[in-house]
Amino acid sequence: MRDDLRSAAFVQQFGQGPRPALGIHCSLAHSGTWAPLMAALGGQLTMTAFDLPGHGRSADWEPGLWGGANYLGAATATALELLRQAEGPVDVIGHSFGALVALAAALEAPARVRTLTLIEPVLFAALQDGPHWPVYLAESAPFRTAMQAGDAALAAELFVGLWGNGLPWESVDARQRGNFIRRIGLLAAIAPANEGDSAGLMRQGRLEALAMPVLLIRGDRSPASIPAVMEVLAGRIPGARLEVVAGARHMLPLTHPGEVAALIAGLLSRG
Repeated sequence: MRDDLRSAAFVQQFGQGPRPALGIHCSLAHSGTWAPLMAALGGQLTMTAFDLPGHGRSADWEPGLWGGANYLGAATATALELLRQAEGPVDVIGHSFGALVALAAALEAPARVRTLTLIEPVLFAALQDGPHWPVYLAESAPFRTAMQAGDAALAAELFVGLWGNGLPWESVDARQRGNFIRRIGLLAAIAPANEGDSAGLMRQGRLEALAMPVLLIRGDRSPASIPAVMEVLAGRIPGARLEVVAGARHMLPLTHPGEVAALIAGLLSRG
């Protein structure tokens, strides 16, 4: 890994399977969230996973330190460096914002990606100029208001309430609540990518050029904007398979690892 990324990113591995994989976690989480899914996959993969900038045990988000001028670009640079180091093509799995990073890396280095799994990618820019954009704005309005007011505690509570596992905020461990509150400001750094498509992921012809097997996974109890995003992506990525996990919310890799693992195992047989 490049010296700047080596000093900034915390990286760990899960599993001892024959195929290399790269896991990219969601916002406000850390690479350790892949442990349940990797256990459910039963030794099919050896996953390398890193903590996103400012998350887990990685360094704080500072553009110069991470070698990128914007958050998505810096996270993607780390993913690309790990893909470069791997022996052969890699099964790439991303969740939520991590799925945007996974998609950006696959578009940048398609020859390094064996299969691509995108679990509820929060590419809200896919909804702009369509009937579902007002739905997204409405569901995120309370969170936006709290952020604009500088109320980090309320913003974190609202964000976790919408995008978490469905448990009440009061039931979340106090230490974890503190971590969410400290990191909630990172959502402002992410917004240009998932709302404004600053990386041009939705530009005409880009998604259509993906040739590796692609799996899209969502829960059937996730926020209303997610099914709309997934339908747009499924309609533009050639041969993409869209699967829905019953009873699952946005955090389905943690809450439904067995179901998600079974879907990924099916993808691995195709790639």
